[in-house]
Amino acid sequence: MTGPQDFIPKHNKLFKERRDLVVDFLNTIPGLFCPRPEGAFYVYPSCGGLLGKRTPDGKTIESDEDFVKYLLQAEGVAVVHGSAFGLAPHFRISYATSNEELLDACTRIDRACRALQ
Repeated sequence: MTGPQDFIPKHNKLFKERRDLVVDFLNTIPGLFCPRPEGAFYVYPSCGGLLGKRTPDGKTIESDEDFVKYLLQAEGVAVVHGSAFGLAPHFRISYATSNEELLDACTRIDRACRALQ
């Protein structure tokens, strides 16, 4: 608490940029809605608009848990279902990684969502 604090503004800016990148991208994906948090290093998008949709292999997305399993199987994206935090039908994504990794993950999420019928 008494050490150097000069890194804080730089890191705050970096995490706001990452947050905005993820939120803005996810909000372009049909069926998802991602509120913009004011703090933390993760977001909780809602996948409620995708419930009832079918995966390419015919499975119905009935819950946020089904959705995160689908993301992992279809695109190799690991996120946590919101029901683990009492926040169904949301899911949790950390943005404590590089912009490149975040863009890749969001692109994969987009592709998976658009494949649902």
